[in-house]
Amino acid sequence: MKHLSGRRQLGALVGVVVLVGAGGWIAGTQVHSPADAAAAHNAPKAGPVTVGVQRQSLIATVVANGSIEFASPQPLSLAGSVGTGSSGGTAGEGAEQRVTKAPVAGAKIKEGDVLMAVNGRPVLALSGRVPMYRTLGPGTSGDDVKQLQRALRRLGFEPGAISGNYGQGTAAAVTQWYADKGYQAQQPSPDEQQQLGQLQQSVSSAQETLLTITGSESTGGTQAAPKKDTDTDGNSNSNDGAIRKIQLESAQKSLALANAALSTYQTTYGTKVPAGEAVFFPELPVRLDKVTVKTGDSASGQIGTVTGSELVVQTVVPGSDGKLLKKGMTVELTTAGGEKTRGTVSALGADAAPSTAEGDGEQPTGETSGGAESAEEAPAAGDPSAPVPLRISVPDPGPLAGQAGASLKVTIEIGASDGKVLTVPLAAIRTSADGKARVQVQRDSGVSDVQVTVGLSAAGLVEVKPVGGALKQGDHVVVGR
Repeated sequence: MKHLSGRRQLGALVGVVVLVGAGGWIAGTQVHSPADAAAAHNAPKAGPVTVGVQRQSLIATVVANGSIEFASPQPLSLAGSVGTGSSGGTAGEGAEQRVTKAPVAGAKIKEGDVLMAVNGRPVLALSGRVPMYRTLGPGTSGDDVKQLQRALRRLGFEPGAISGNYGQGTAAAVTQWYADKGYQAQQPSPDEQQQLGQLQQSVSSAQETLLTITGSESTGGTQAAPKKDTDTDGNSNSNDGAIRKIQLESAQKSLALANAALSTYQTTYGTKVPAGEAVFFPELPVRLDKVTVKTGDSASGQIGTVTGSELVVQTVVPGSDGKLLKKGMTVELTTAGGEKTRGTVSALGADAAPSTAEGDGEQPTGETSGGAESAEEAPAAGDPSAPVPLRISVPDPGPLAGQAGASLKVTIEIGASDGKVLTVPLAAIRTSADGKARVQVQRDSGVSDVQVTVGLSAAGLVEVKPVGGALKQGDHVVVGR
């Protein structure tokens, strides 16, 4: 028993020794000298940051956000007053112009249509590039009259010769056109009728005076001729004859003047198209995009905005990108829903600048502004960094139909590599003092410079070709340190 107990004591003693030794070993591994501790906290030695050279195809694009709009927004206003009502009352030209039937936003306007009504009179749409600027009626002539005559003929109302002179044939065609729309063409006003009557009365009075004188002269000539009286001095007494002669010449002159005044007035008397009753559009049909008046409002100033019926995309790109673009480039258009269609760059810069058709500082329908917010912030003319407006025509709107005002993604391809080429990040390109481009290649032997020519760049990558050195796919070029 005592022997067994000794063996147990010996085993316990050995176990304690082992435990103490293990503890000392563990403690030793956790204890460092001050030098070791400092070294453990220092950052590793810096080395170059490298990126592998890739062989791939490059496609360079300009990407921007655009908006879908109707083409050619233009302000709509009347050139003058409408005429009098069919009753010929007091609400004639010069009276306050009130909208009695407002235009309807979104309406498609064709040639000959009634845009709106003012003071009960129609405002009619016609096709022509000469704007309406005056009343057209008898006695007027010019290119505006000629385009009115052509429009009447297109509508089926024959004006006679397309001469540019407003005659009876034009007046008759105007009368038929108005009647076809349910209105009476503008007839002479009461004041004009009164003036015509006065001129006709002047002619009648002048004729009566002349007849009186010529009748008196005829009677006097029968009684007195051929006797000649002489006074005591022997002079011929011809005073009566001289007076009658003067009276006759005066009466004849008065009649001629009265006839001339009547004839001149009659050339301008008749059926007219008042300045406010027709609007000429360079192209029809047009779409009434916005309407700024309602029934009862004054018809002066801008009454709305019209656009073409075709869709375009308006966008703005940075000046650096604008330099890469030109008319005719193909554009990929992607809607918010991911649908795609294609368009073509149709205008750049000032030619593509959005129209300020709204008049009160607002911008035309659906346009996006990439310019400055105020005149003080506007970029100077010729500034290469100035944003460049861009207009894109869309021959086949497809998924864009019915989305006027919506935003989309605009992608314009400006170039593509000839197949797969060696590419490196733009950050890898360095220009040496001699103006040549180089890249630094990291190899086992260290970093070496390789001269390259630079080609197409896209998405942060650039095409490179080695000049007098080796560069291949899989090499690593330095982009930073």
